[in-house]
Amino acid sequence: MKKLLFSLTILSTIFVGCSTDDDETTIQPIEGELTGSITTNRTIAFGNYTLNGIVTIESGVTVTFDAGSTITANATNGVDAIVVKNGGKLIMNGTASQPIVLTEPSATPGSWGGIIMYGDAPINGAGGVTTKTSEDGLNLPYGGTNAAHNGGTLRYVRVEYAGKKITDGTSEMNGFSFYSVGSGTTLDHLVSYKGADDGFEFYGGTVSATNLISYGNFDDSFDWQDGWKGQNNSNWYAYQVGTGNFGMEIEASNNNNAYWPVITNITLKRATGTVTEGGSSAAEYDAIQFKKQGNGDFSNVLISGYTTAGSTAVRIQDAGTNTDQVNANKIKLTTVKILDGTSQYLGAGALTVSFPAGQYTTSDAATGASITSGTWATVNGTNLIQ
Repeated sequence: MKKLLFSLTILSTIFVGCSTDDDETTIQPIEGELTGSITTNRTIAFGNYTLNGIVTIESGVTVTFDAGSTITANATNGVDAIVVKNGGKLIMNGTASQPIVLTEPSATPGSWGGIIMYGDAPINGAGGVTTKTSEDGLNLPYGGTNAAHNGGTLRYVRVEYAGKKITDGTSEMNGFSFYSVGSGTTLDHLVSYKGADDGFEFYGGTVSATNLISYGNFDDSFDWQDGWKGQNNSNWYAYQVGTGNFGMEIEASNNNNAYWPVITNITLKRATGTVTEGGSSAAEYDAIQFKKQGNGDFSNVLISGYTTAGSTAVRIQDAGTNTDQVNANKIKLTTVKILDGTSQYLGAGALTVSFPAGQYTTSDAATGASITSGTWATVNGTNLIQ
């Protein structure tokens, strides 16, 4: 089993200089490499690190990164990713002015695998299964009974140019992938920037997330399945530019669950000229799509830019979802504002959708996500909150 390697190219990590009045101490970043399996607790000091391959945090191990650190993957060395196995913990406590940034020098979407976290919180997969194998090409198990699973803390973290396709060319990683992650995990002030798949994807579990930005991701900004039921989500912001499919793709693996996620303060925006990943033939251009029994409670929702012919703010994709979720009051969208005249909701094909009273309401008072910008949400001088 490989160990975590560090290649220190700076001889001194502390530079001490003198001013006319006081001594000033400047902490210089360490240079190093991350590779292999991490099998003992580690604190990774403030620095610039290269990511070589799939780095795994093993069960029982906690790895902590200092604020302001940069981790750089490289598409030329194979598949790179940071993987937190069930029982492991990743602590990335950046700040608004000193985020932890994971990037790739070619600035090409799909260059690496992003952050992937596994837990043992409950899932409800297709056919009612309670455990599954991951679809990221790693073929790791997920699912369990530990609703309070704690995979660590990700705060003020930005992932750039992830979403790599691996193995057979169809298995895909996202910016952030959460497999049966539990409610003991903290996800706050995270950015997924210009990835080739989804910005954020939840595979079951009970974790909640606040202050998320999905910017320029090729597939869906936010996606979930397997009965994800996070209850304390707020301030989700998506801006699709260039290439992008759904703002939110919502499904429950064809299970008519008695529960659903709750999200408040949502902004879904699509820039003029943005096309779907599959081209004009792929009708994946709606702000929100519900399918396969997907449901949820969403409030204070702002939608703009989904103006492609045939698109809508909310799409109900199949008759089962319409019957079991819409008509049974398991989909609720309140205080919704659509800025550009896009239709409020439609059924796929000839499917007629009619929300019960109070389950879909509009309001000019809707403001959407309220997120404070800063260094953490700025790339190459561009503020991601447009």
